Amino acid sequence: MSHFVIIGAGQAGATLVETLRKRGFDGEITMIGEEPVPPYQRPPLSKGYLLGDMDLARLFLRPAAWYEDHSVALLTSTRAAKIDRKAQSVVLDNGKTLRYDKLALATGAEPHRLPARIGGDLGGVYTVRSLADVDAMKGEFVPARRVLVIGGGYIGLEAAAVAAKLGLKATLVEMASRILQRVAAKETSDYFRRLHTAHGVELVEGVGVEALLGEGRITGARLTNGREIEVDFAIVGVGVAPRTVLAEAAGLAIENGIKTNAQAQTSDPHIYAAGDCASTPLNGAQVRIESVGNAIDQAQIAAVNMMGEAQAYTPKPWFWSDQFDVKLQIAGLNTGYDRVVVRGEGAVVSHWYYKGNVLLAVDAMSDPRAYMVGKRLIEAGKSPAPEMVGDSAIDLKAIMAAG
Repeated sequence: MSHFVIIGAGQAGATLVETLRKRGFDGEITMIGEEPVPPYQRPPLSKGYLLGDMDLARLFLRPAAWYEDHSVALLTSTRAAKIDRKAQSVVLDNGKTLRYDKLALATGAEPHRLPARIGGDLGGVYTVRSLADVDAMKGEFVPARRVLVIGGGYIGLEAAAVAAKLGLKATLVEMASRILQRVAAKETSDYFRRLHTAHGVELVEGVGVEALLGEGRITGARLTNGREIEVDFAIVGVGVAPRTVLAEAAGLAIENGIKTNAQAQTSDPHIYAAGDCASTPLNGAQVRIESVGNAIDQAQIAAVNMMGEAQAYTPKPWFWSDQFDVKLQIAGLNTGYDRVVVRGEGAVVSHWYYKGNVLLAVDAMSDPRAYMVGKRLIEAGKSPAPEMVGDSAIDLKAIMAAG
């Protein structure tokens, strides 16, 4: 009987397991997870779960009993220490060895942390990646307390929004010249700057953190412009790095994460990879897409190909972010855009990214119809004229038809 082993118990790992069983794989499946709980959703950690609108049970992708019911050996609180490719085995941190016929790596990503030399190891300094991270910080969210959020990406902005909604005084510091600079156009940055400022969040852009202050626990921060601020705790949201240590030690090819081909296969034909840890070929480059959608789609391809198929993965990127009462929905990848077309005004608006006359991506703020139309157009390879998109008098149905 074949034995498939999955290292990683997040969204990609859970999707791999579920897809294998749905597609009729009747061999042994072992999933190895470092956390003490079954696979769960990560996006709500910095949104509904932190805010208190979602309880723990709703976070789980499947109840714990599902894995037993489907003959999946779920090893929680367990770490894979080594991959022996020659023996086709995985050595666990408890000394046990699991032999595999096919192996999938779904090890995810690790948040960047501030170095200890500037106070990154002080008590009261948190990252937002795991359930344990958020459980550790939830008690800090008490009205009128002061939180410093370091990093103006989506994680940082979501954390600042939760803090403001719960009555805390939030200061967000972004070293780049504007929030969301790495991932969005100036128009989208401007939209969320206005939103956060209107809700009392102080945004400090173009300024870094020189040092976190305190003895044992953070009490303040000194910024690179010389300003010192008093804080009660801090949240660091400065991006993530793919977890590739295990793959590197095993000699697998690494390029912007664990390098895979279009079939989600690594440089070892018996090993596959999916999710935040893996890169996939797209437009001549190895791209890594940090999103739930990518984790699901790539894992599904990995699963069927582990079973002997040869399906190619074509990324169809989509993302979302919830901040205050605004839902941002993103379709496509805006890499290489040279023009942004704004549709709508006020709270309900969408930003359409073009390269020449080719539609690349759409940011839709509280505008699900614009998101859906944009997504369908991008996935169909269609590009409506920018002038049509920018004219709010032209209905989206007409834009869809013209594209």
